Amino acid sequence: MKDVIIIGAGPCGLSAAMECQRQGLSSLIIEKNFIVHSIYLYPTSMQFFSTTSLLEIGDVPFTSPNDKPYRHEALVYYRRAAEQHGLEIAAYEEALSVERLEDGSFAVHTITKRGEQLTHAASNVVISTGYFDQPNMIGIPGEELPKVTHYFGEAHPYTGMKVTVIGGSNSAVDAALELMRVGASVDMVYRGASISQNIKPWVRPIFESMVAKEKITLHLESRVTEITPGSVIVTKSNGETLELDNDFVLALTGFRPSRTLLSSAGAIMDDEQDKPAYNPSTMETNIPGLYVAGVIASGRNANEVFIETGRGHGKLIADHIISKRLT
Repeated sequence: MKDVIIIGAGPCGLSAAMECQRQGLSSLIIEKNFIVHSIYLYPTSMQFFSTTSLLEIGDVPFTSPNDKPYRHEALVYYRRAAEQHGLEIAAYEEALSVERLEDGSFAVHTITKRGEQLTHAASNVVISTGYFDQPNMIGIPGEELPKVTHYFGEAHPYTGMKVTVIGGSNSAVDAALELMRVGASVDMVYRGASISQNIKPWVRPIFESMVAKEKITLHLESRVTEITPGSVIVTKSNGETLELDNDFVLALTGFRPSRTLLSSAGAIMDDEQDKPAYNPSTMETNIPGLYVAGVIASGRNANEVFIETGRGHGKLIADHIISKRLT
């Protein structure tokens, strides 16, 4: 039996395992995909908002020629950090449920990519799953069409195409700029009166310049209300509708964490915020020995928790587990 099973091998899950290791607790990370899968899903040319020092875990230095590193640098860093700490990671193994046993320990039921069903025992469980598996659906006709995606990897496949980007966050702005650079015709549709105030400060003036030069067509206070094979229907706040000729739609409307594992273990959820109830000083839920770390601790707004804040959850958890042993 492990002292701790951590579900999710993102930066916050890795950090939790390193903290447990530092305090002499045995741990196993269960990951249904592969290490830092969420970062792998970022656009290939994405640059982080945070500096390297704010992304470091386990006292492993993150060196980069850039003050704010890029996606590919982060993938290398987190692989190296996990290897340096010798973390035990069960990759391509999905946790299906977490069962609390009568003696207070846990059974984590999983399935491997080969279809093997396994059960792992642990005294404590940390749920540190990410949020890229569940995009925020718009709920409009045509959203299920194959030309619609909630993920953006790189612009090259859209060269010369008419693309509608839905959203006004960093991901939407970055995608619109990359699409423009490969010769796509870009319409960006956002319900707000202006794009997000959190746009990277070094990106905002470039984006605004491209809109002013009509390289990108920005539709504010507008919503896509229907998608057809050859067009999108945009409805403005004043009720006016537009039909835009369209080849592809990038619905970059954000993601939300899955609560299934927490619910299977009996954790209380805040229905209004879709957020687990937990003690912020220990990260323990209402179920003794069941903890949350990283973005899973956030509410409907997944941006409440970033790597730079979530990486500290592991120390709170490890400290609490040790303290319980001493009492």
